[in-house]
Amino acid sequence: MKNKNSYKFAIIGLGKVGTAIGHLLRKSGHRIVAISDKSPAALKKARPYTGGKAFRDPGISVMDADCIVITTPDDIISSVCNEIADSKLVKQKFVFHMSGAGGLDLLDTAKEAGAYVASIHPLQSFSSVDTAIENIPGSIFGITTDKKAQKQAQIIVQDLNGIPIFISDVQKPLYHAAACIASNYLVSLLNVVESVYESIGISKTNAQKAYFPLIYGTLKNIEYSGSINALTGPIARGDAGTIKKHIAAIAKTQPQYLSLYCNLGLITTNIAQKKGTLSKGKAKLINDLLKEVAEHEHTK
Repeated sequence: MKNKNSYKFAIIGLGKVGTAIGHLLRKSGHRIVAISDKSPAALKKARPYTGGKAFRDPGISVMDADCIVITTPDDIISSVCNEIADSKLVKQKFVFHMSGAGGLDLLDTAKEAGAYVASIHPLQSFSSVDTAIENIPGSIFGITTDKKAQKQAQIIVQDLNGIPIFISDVQKPLYHAAACIASNYLVSLLNVVESVYESIGISKTNAQKAYFPLIYGTLKNIEYSGSINALTGPIARGDAGTIKKHIAAIAKTQPQYLSLYCNLGLITTNIAQKKGTLSKGKAKLINDLLKEVAEHEHTK
């Protein structure tokens, strides 16, 4: 690879991720020589952020690039890679995708054509291009790479003001599953919270006003003390009576969430024991209570 100011990028797939990454690479001093997407609307929307010549055909878009970034949906990364490999224009170029779960095998045809390949995944959520541009700097990037691309992958992450960590192909599914739990399932969990509040007449707006400060406070506690020491609440105190009241109320009004409540409670009981605030006797009492309800729900 050359001096960073001379790196020439082709971005293939101009959704939120590709557009934001292209913008940040451009801002860091790299040249975006080409952008490619099957959608003319996506190209038109992305170009003010990224610059670069617009192409519908990914194979042609890589002609002048040193580095090719595939930021398409996961299920078409391999087919896009096949197209650029068939162009015979990727030899000794750096080709990477940004899938969290997908491995290097998605880029096999590019590697066979002489490219150096890597996966570089920003551990961040993308609700819009502008929030992605704001949130990517300072984020962890999971890098999976062949030896020849390792240095370049790390440099690119650093140029994005990211923090590189190296993940093997075998580790990627669990790495990505953990990310989904932290981000996607948090959204799901808060949707449940809103539903429970709405069932007692609290509007979604007021529910959010109620839980945002609670979440922010919890995150600060985790940041300062760690996830175990940050635990508070009835299970941490060994308050089985309150847990019984919760179960009865949820079973009566929101039974679809009873299994979720109990299964999360079992995990919480384990954390409380690690924290040292829950005696073995109270832990057994709460565990038995939660397991009985969870197993009953499972057999319905």
